[in-house]
Amino acid sequence: MANTTHALVDIFIMLTQVLIWGLVVWAISSWLVAFNVINSYNPVVRSILSTLDRVYEPLVRPIRRILPDLGGLDLAPLVLWLALAGLQRLVPALVVDSGLLLQ
Repeated sequence: MANTTHALVDIFIMLTQVLIWGLVVWAISSWLVAFNVINSYNPVVRSILSTLDRVYEPLVRPIRRILPDLGGLDLAPLVLWLALAGLQRLVPALVVDSGLLLQ
């Protein structure tokens, strides 16, 4: 049982890490498009940006509703990053504290 729980916790950590890195790529790519460094008319670039938007836009939309309007400054990706990093640390600690996983 401990090995299965340990594997599930490791998978959770990996998935949150992938989400965090994808969030960083999404934020940087949006800046690069805004400053015309990346040509968003390229079909490959457009498909990558579209995929990133479809993954991360639903995650930041509720955060944007809660945060005050700061003009052009969007802090929702930062709040999402902090939430994911917090979950990445909280969930394994809860599993260890519950006794399901002994280290």
